[in-house]
This record gives sequence, C-alpha cells and structure tokens, in this order.
Amino acid sequence: MGSRAAQLKAFERLLDIMDELREKCPWDRKQTFETLRHLTIEETYELGDAILKDNLEEIKKELGDLLLHIVFYSKIGSEKKVFDIADVANQIADKLIHRHPHIYGEIDVENADQVVKNWEAIKLKEGKKSVLDGVPKSLPALVKAHRIQDKVSGVGFDWDQKEAVLEKVKEELDELKAEIDAMSSNKIESEFGDVMFSLVNYARFLKINPENALERTNNKFIKRFNYIEKKAQKNKKKISDLSIEEMEILWQEAKKRD
Repeated sequence: MGSRAAQLKAFERLLDIMDELREKCPWDRKQTFETLRHLTIEETYELGDAILKDNLEEIKKELGDLLLHIVFYSKIGSEKKVFDIADVANQIADKLIHRHPHIYGEIDVENADQVVKNWEAIKLKEGKKSVLDGVPKSLPALVKAHRIQDKVSGVGFDWDQKEAVLEKVKEELDELKAEIDAMSSNKIESEFGDVMFSLVNYARFLKINPENALERTNNKFIKRFNYIEKKAQKNKKKISDLSIEEMEILWQEAKKRD
C-alpha cells in the first residue's frame, strides 16, 4: 500500500496507458460505450463472485478491471468532448458532499438509518419524481426487489417488527397454496412472486442480503452435486445410473464434508 503521492502516480500511469492503447491498439480503438457495456456487467459479476469467496487477491484484480472500464468510458467521453475523468471524479465528489450534510453541513444524525432517510429526501429535492427512480430497470429481479424495499424503507414505508414480516411471508404462502389447490395457473405465478418478494423483505429485516444468500446456496449445491458426480465416476458409473436413494446417501456424505 503506497502513499497518496504513489496512488496518484499509479492512477496517472493508468491514464497514460489508456491514452496510448486508444491511439495504437486496433481493438481498444474500436471500442464504444455500447461495446464495453456487456463487458462491464460481466466484470461486475466477477467482482461479486470474488467478494463472496472473500478472495482478497481476486477482489484486487477485479477492482482493477472495473477501474479500467471507468477510465475507458471517460477516455471515450473526452474524445466526444462531453466529459473526461476529471468531470467524472468531480461529479461524484460534489454529490458525496451534497448528500452528506451531517459531515459537510450542519445536520446532526444519530445512526445509519437517519442517514438513509436524509439521502432519500435530498434525492427528491434534486428533482427525482419518485423514490424508486434510482432503481435500474435492468437489475436482476431478486436484486431489484431488495433495492425497491430499501428505497421505500428510507421514506418510512416499512414494517415495524420483523415478526410481522414473517407473518406476511406465511400469509403469502397460504395464498399461493390456495391458488395451487384451485389449479388457477394464471394466478400461481403471481402468488409465487409475492412469496419471493415477502421473503426478500424478511431477509432485509434479518440483515441478510438475499442475493448473497442465494448465491452461497447455489455454490453449496454445486459443490455437493459435484461430489456425487465424482463418487459415481470413481465407481465407473454415470450419475444417471444412480438411484435416488444412492444419490441421497452421497448427498449426506457431501453435507458432512461441508
């Protein structure tokens, strides 16, 4: 870890390399906002994977990849004469100062919840027509549900107790079961969505990020299923040759290994 001067020097080095690549590399010269977009999304997910694995070396690497994209977009912006990296940095710096009046102004806050409430009020004063305007439309549904609930909570639209939220989960499950029993196929999907939305809300009250929780379960399932596959291969069998009882025995073995 270097001094502030070393950090600035490293950032300047990256800017110089970006200038050179944009001028001399056929691939880099060809890129646009649109061609970089899907790559940026992919890099963001790779960073998310590294964070869930708590792999600090990988986190550093993926942060570098994302930083490159920020510099790349800013370079293209400067070529279009609409913004450069200084504009990007100054805009976020100005926003941070404006949205932290408890640090740079005269407002007092007692906890993080009050900070969030202040943020939402400030955003509405900035011209947002709705508290939910800041939720990207293209977010995955599970992440979007969590952000929606966070946003409305910031203006007081929320439950008082987590017990009430759990009762809502049970209520939504009962409604889903009723539609399943009635074989009302056009309503089952809607009720299933309500169950998931209420579970996301309950996760929020438990201070759990539902996206992280589900991804950890995905990885746990993959690890255990791979164990079953390897055991089958070791016995010179295909996994499809195993009975469900044999699979269950191996599954329990995998759980014990965890």
